[in-house]
Amino acid sequence: MADLIESETERLRLRQWLPADREPFAALNSDSRVMEFFPSLLTRAESDAMADRCQSLIEERGWGFWAAECKATREFIGFVGLHTPSAELPFSPCVEVGWRLAFQHWGKGFATEAASEALRVGFQLLHLREIVSFTTLGNRRSRAVMERLGMRESGTFEHPHVPESSGLRQHCLYRLS
Repeated sequence: MADLIESETERLRLRQWLPADREPFAALNSDSRVMEFFPSLLTRAESDAMADRCQSLIEERGWGFWAAECKATREFIGFVGLHTPSAELPFSPCVEVGWRLAFQHWGKGFATEAASEALRVGFQLLHLREIVSFTTLGNRRSRAVMERLGMRESGTFEHPHVPESSGLRQHCLYRLS
């Protein structure tokens, strides 16, 4: 078990997952607005399994996709953090920065604020040389966050975990060194 890394920004706390996070996480994973650029909505069981994986990876490594909490309200708003993708991607091995926030928290700068902190952790504490991010081509909101983070587009690829029949298979890759 690694030393647990948790972090804060001006408005957010990036922390280990709690049992109380499961219900709001399931709600955002079943929201078609949040999941627009994913192949399908998640069932409660799939959402809980994902939260369990996030929690166990943080316990194992000390870092991962942290639960994001609004400091002012102590409300769980989604996840933000760093992850080593399990899929065999054309640019593997890698560490990605990623986020998924509940719809009511969009447009407030939370994704950029928290992802900036995750990048700081990755580069300054974990001494990573490069961090990537990727999304389906049509996800302009996430691509805009990547660009605000200073990441640069670095080509496209077909994501192997997205069905070939899906219009979401083609992804764009962003990199930051």
